[in-house]
Amino acid sequence: MYRGCSSWWSAQSWAPLGAAFFPWIGGRWGRWSRFFGPGEVRLALLSLLEQGPKHGYELMKDLEARSGGIYRASAGAIYPALQQLEDEGLVTSEQSDGKRTYRLTEAGKQELGRESEAVRRIWQRAEQWEGWGPWIGPEAAEVARPAAELLKAALRAATRGSHDSARIGRIREILERARTELESLDKPPKSP
Repeated sequence: MYRGCSSWWSAQSWAPLGAAFFPWIGGRWGRWSRFFGPGEVRLALLSLLEQGPKHGYELMKDLEARSGGIYRASAGAIYPALQQLEDEGLVTSEQSDGKRTYRLTEAGKQELGRESEAVRRIWQRAEQWEGWGPWIGPEAAEVARPAAELLKAALRAATRGSHDSARIGRIREILERARTELESLDKPPKSP
């Protein structure tokens, strides 16, 4: 097996692929099936409120937009988190025009300052996931297993080749041919 793999092989870079193919399973892929880790929703909410006051629905939509559509916040997740933030004195809220608007407090700003690195990592991860949003859904699930099997076969063939550059070249040609053929399905047919 290859040692000293380059950065593209890191677990973090594979997270979107794992979630795209297997968002419904736990086990070793389980942490990838959730967009936010423990305590990260509250930091993301504080970060969004740093931009100005917002109501819960706006925050839910902002979280979805910032994640490229991967994370679809539910009221059952967001409103309890906002209530917790309010109980901790990190946000305040007021009722106006039938909507509760949340605002960051000074304590909330200090919390963001203390957790700035964690917040940076959250939004950096969101950027990595962003490109996957449009392709995660029922149609993707239909092709996920064959795509994963193709990847598995390619990696198995590559790692059993004892660093044979000709073998690696042939595997790349096969994969490029498959990619080109799939991309041709995405193009509109030529007019006669």
